[in-house]
Amino acid sequence: MRIEERIDLMAKLGAHLLEDKDEFLKALMSRTEFNNQWFTIENQNLAIKAIAEQFLQKEKLQQWVQNYPGIEPKTPQRIGLVLAGNIPMVGFHDVLSVFMAGHQARVKLSSKDAFIMPYLFKTLGEWDERSIPYFKAQQKLEGFDAVIATGSNNSSRYFEAYFGKYPHIIRKNRNAVAVLTGEEDAAELHNLGKDIFRYFGLGCRNVAKLYVPEGYDFDPLLTALHEYRTIVMHSKYKNNFDYNYAMFILNKEPFKANGCILLREDPETTSRIANLNYEYYETLEGVPAMLAARAEQIQCVVAKDGALPTSTLPFGSAQSPGLMDYADGVDTLAFLSGLAD
Repeated sequence: MRIEERIDLMAKLGAHLLEDKDEFLKALMSRTEFNNQWFTIENQNLAIKAIAEQFLQKEKLQQWVQNYPGIEPKTPQRIGLVLAGNIPMVGFHDVLSVFMAGHQARVKLSSKDAFIMPYLFKTLGEWDERSIPYFKAQQKLEGFDAVIATGSNNSSRYFEAYFGKYPHIIRKNRNAVAVLTGEEDAAELHNLGKDIFRYFGLGCRNVAKLYVPEGYDFDPLLTALHEYRTIVMHSKYKNNFDYNYAMFILNKEPFKANGCILLREDPETTSRIANLNYEYYETLEGVPAMLAARAEQIQCVVAKDGALPTSTLPFGSAQSPGLMDYADGVDTLAFLSGLAD
């Protein structure tokens, strides 16, 4: 298939997903939620809508691939993909990148999200049988020429050992952070809640840590985040909230709470479920250096427009990445386009 045909096929998938009329897909979403209670129907719909709107629009796809001249390979490579399972459909960008680069995806799905992706592969094959060789789900990853693997800091060590001899991208654990100045209004703090709570905070683009000025007044933030209090109606989230709350009390750790999120002072960028770390800064001018010191642990930075001289995202947009928002800042399509024919 030529690149134009691949774009048209993916644009057709985007339109199909936005129609929201695929009853079999809805049944698979129910099966996924039964298999993994973190993947609620609501969160699956959010993920699918974001993919359709941000990734699968023809104009966006065309603009994306224009940045990679000579993207058509002379000989398609087989790309092994080890997909994460922290949030619904999290590996779709890798699958899409492989297809746009003209290679063949050999996909090791996460057991936490094993039903929808194969159905989409089957649907694409029914629409255009030429696409069938481009997508293959495998129980055991084998027969590949290059690898893109996503996992935790622990699993990345195994990935390095298994796949180190192949051309590869291996991703570790990262999180988003937010930089607050104290000048944010109620709407901005409410939007920050989307970056914190969406997908229960399990995504690498979820805000897990705040940088706040010394003397910061947490009350407006806690009030704004309390608007998301219904999240504690989810049993697994509530169990984590209750456990962390109890441990903080038993260990006599100081913390702040509003009924749906726990805040404690901690320099780590990764926080527990239902918990949000924060760290004080002396001056806003010193924050870029603080961020640079943890650059390998930070996926993206959310802040008020103009607050920092470095690149930031608006409040509420962390979980709506575009095609050029590559995980860990590694250009996946450049890697795939550069593989030897």
